[in-house]
Amino acid sequence: MTPLAAAANENLAEISNYLVYSSMAVYTLAFFAHIAEWTFGSRSKVARTAAALTGTAGAAAPAVQVRGKGGATAVLDRPKVTTRSGAGTRDVPDGPGAAGGTVQGDLYGRIAVSLTALAFLVEAAGVVTRALSVERAPWGNMYEFSITFSTVAVGTYLVLLALKKNVRWLGLILVTTVLLDLGIAVTWLYTDSDQLVPALHSYWLWIHVSTAIFCGAVFYLGAAGAVLYLFRDSYEAKLAGGGKPGRIASSVLERLPSAASLDKFSYRINAAVFPLWTFTIIAGAIWAGDAWGRYWGWDPKEVWSFVTWVAYACYLHARATAGWKGRKAAYLALFAFACWIWNYYGVNILLSGKHSYAGV
Repeated sequence: MTPLAAAANENLAEISNYLVYSSMAVYTLAFFAHIAEWTFGSRSKVARTAAALTGTAGAAAPAVQVRGKGGATAVLDRPKVTTRSGAGTRDVPDGPGAAGGTVQGDLYGRIAVSLTALAFLVEAAGVVTRALSVERAPWGNMYEFSITFSTVAVGTYLVLLALKKNVRWLGLILVTTVLLDLGIAVTWLYTDSDQLVPALHSYWLWIHVSTAIFCGAVFYLGAAGAVLYLFRDSYEAKLAGGGKPGRIASSVLERLPSAASLDKFSYRINAAVFPLWTFTIIAGAIWAGDAWGRYWGWDPKEVWSFVTWVAYACYLHARATAGWKGRKAAYLALFAFACWIWNYYGVNILLSGKHSYAGV
């Protein structure tokens, strides 16, 4: 245990609040830039996507006519697409992205990413300033957890972009949900900067809660991929069956990665962070032993952390089983993330236990 720190620095706490509100303003600008990216990006590739899907459903893909020097023409068959879907039933190419492969759409997309990066830096400064105002880890209550959570989620997204991963399609959903998260944080969850009860003054606060935040942020990205997979899979199935999706649905869904790519993205994200979630639960048990004299007491937070672990373990096992690839696995991934969300909001607000002294 470390001794209690001095009273909160109100000036730094106020600066932190201004920074968080400022980041919300910049995220809002990024939101509109992403809207412009989707609006002004090309929507001309619907027919090509539909043709590819129709070809994989059994019909031949359209041929290309090439005119020679003497006026004669030769017919060249289009190559087959080789991307395999999660369910193993369709070979579909990835869409061109939110910008649709157009210069104007790409410009708005780059502006959106730049604004998102700026908002991330401003929000991260707000989190750091909040920590400095009380000289402790900035995740001692739900407000602090929320602003740190959204910062980590955006940071992970930006890292994936920096690694040249095809994830810009996540931008609009990410910015929208981050604004929702921050809106809830600054209105319903806001807590004045203050010191914590003695039991929370431990180095385990830095270890246990930080890993829980990081895991939740990455699980969120996996859940977003699973949601988009379900929409894109339905779109591909409708085209493959000869159906004609609505204009708005086609405009959006045909630009996303294929269902196969989205399925793979969600699985890899969840699988990569699952071992860290296991460590998070173990670290929490060790901290409980130090603080309360027992490693496990069936506290609501402990129970739902374990339920979340079981749900993701079942998902990973099911995803590795041929019969549970595709939509069934996606539903299970979303159920697992719903358990994580309930463990955060529902357990903290509606249930009481030893973790309740942290307040909201």
